[in-house]
Amino acid sequence: MELGYKAAVTGADFFDHDLDVVHVCTPNSTHAEHSLRALDAGFHIICEKPLAVDAATARTISDRASALGLGGTVPFVYRYHPMVREARARIRRGDVGALLTIDASYLQDWMLNAEDDNWRVDSGSGGPSRAFADIGSHLVDLLEFITDEAIVSLVATTRTVHPRRGGAAVTTEDTVALTVEMSGGGIGSVLISQLAPGRKNGLVIEVAGSKESLRFAQERPEELWVGRRSGSQLLMRDPDILSPDAARLCTVPAGHPQGYQDAFNAFVADSYAVFAGEEREGVPTLADGVRAALVTEAVLESATERGWVEVEQR
Repeated sequence: MELGYKAAVTGADFFDHDLDVVHVCTPNSTHAEHSLRALDAGFHIICEKPLAVDAATARTISDRASALGLGGTVPFVYRYHPMVREARARIRRGDVGALLTIDASYLQDWMLNAEDDNWRVDSGSGGPSRAFADIGSHLVDLLEFITDEAIVSLVATTRTVHPRRGGAAVTTEDTVALTVEMSGGGIGSVLISQLAPGRKNGLVIEVAGSKESLRFAQERPEELWVGRRSGSQLLMRDPDILSPDAARLCTVPAGHPQGYQDAFNAFVADSYAVFAGEEREGVPTLADGVRAALVTEAVLESATERGWVEVEQR
């Protein structure tokens, strides 16, 4: 009310309002219901990940939006750090050479203790995957976005460290380790954990190519490490020397730190621009939400079968 907005409403009354965009930020198991209702009411959607708790339903949402001529995006917001865009631009113009290896991790500690609990723990509200669907999806989206390549096969191991939380049995994973094969022939390792003491939001991607390496760490978003056989450098965010796509996301001058909130703001701004009919580079669409769901299902299948699986391509 302080900003002039009306209080929230629930149920069918919500979709009777004259809206442009609906943001779906509810528990995972309700994403599909709310997204489909919003689309059927004629509204664009921004749906939190996972788009749905299974890939088939995620695809239904994406297909519905396309059939209705409506837009939809998923907040894979780490794409919106300028130095992520710089890494992508350098790979695209051939600076890195052929992709050889990827070393990626996303480590947090907020679920470290058995007493730590959250609605995501319950598969009834969070879905069959927790750590991977929650943060692993961000990491996989980012590594595929930066490299312009897709994971084609993987082998995964998962662990549920605490069998009970909040007085209930736990069926979702705390940690995930993957080995992946990329569409261009490279290989990589991916580690996901929400039980890493001291790591608050430690998302790191290092890509090694035949010419150069690149390393981005989300907790140091103003930097991109460029590795060479000789003459490695730490590149700082400065719009005067960055690629056009990276420079457009620099909202303050060099030396004035940008961070997570700036990335999220840029994602929302690009989403609204796309809904208004404008072109924006690198917007994470509903198709990217489907992709995340496909990779998540492959991870769970591999962990259950204890073997390599092919990842269905969208």
